Amino acid sequence: MRAGGRAVTVLPVTLLRGLDPLGQLRARYPLSGDETGLLSHVWHCYDAWVPGEPNLEAVTAAMRELAAQRGAAWYGFVNVPRGSELGDGLVSLGFPARHIEDRFRVDLRPFADVDGYIASANPRGRANMRRNGRRAEDAGARSASLPLAEADLAEIGELCARTAARHGTGSYYPREVFAGFLTELGDAAHVIEVRERGRLVGAAVCLRDESRFHAWACGVDYEVGGNYSPYPLLYPLSVGQALREGLTTLEGGRGNHVFKLRHGLTPIPLDACLLPAG
Repeated sequence: MRAGGRAVTVLPVTLLRGLDPLGQLRARYPLSGDETGLLSHVWHCYDAWVPGEPNLEAVTAAMRELAAQRGAAWYGFVNVPRGSELGDGLVSLGFPARHIEDRFRVDLRPFADVDGYIASANPRGRANMRRNGRRAEDAGARSASLPLAEADLAEIGELCARTAARHGTGSYYPREVFAGFLTELGDAAHVIEVRERGRLVGAAVCLRDESRFHAWACGVDYEVGGNYSPYPLLYPLSVGQALREGLTTLEGGRGNHVFKLRHGLTPIPLDACLLPAG
């Protein structure tokens, strides 16, 4: 949208043929999931918002018009934080808000160091992080926090793709795109890796903005030499890096509720706000 020739609002949208790839809408809206939909941004982004001045009424009207032009059956927003200005605004315009998932984060402001974060987890999570760290060290695992230029992005991308493939989503990390995409991000991206006697067994690709450290992508090799898991190592390592940078929030992404609740992350409900385009 423009005011006097100046752009005041921007909203990336995606036209999806099969608007419910994760199966989270069909139980909440009268649809099969195979319909075409015009939706906000991308499905696995947990941070739906409208950059600039919201102008929601005009934005949603433009979305409805574009959806009709493109033959979409539905239009609207997914992954809208419950209680946010965007969510409240959409509800006031007649959009229903249906809970689909939770995102998780850590408020880093109470912690002086990573030990404080570990101590804040519930007893099982706290014990697991400490025990897992000792076992990893005994097995010869070593961690490193690396700027992007020092990381082997091809190796990390392959590990992330193999890990995602276990859940049927290996195509999220196409090898021909992954390294180039991160390289373009430059200093906005950071890598935390775990190697067991030189072999990469865990990697977290993190993104940073002015106040937040985002745990964006993760790869784990569970065929390790000791009785530990690389995955529980990556969260405290990510928290430590965020604290060293003076950031106030770690964003832990969507899903994996049991692990994240146990290990000190706080859930934020995410809603889908959709209307028929016809």
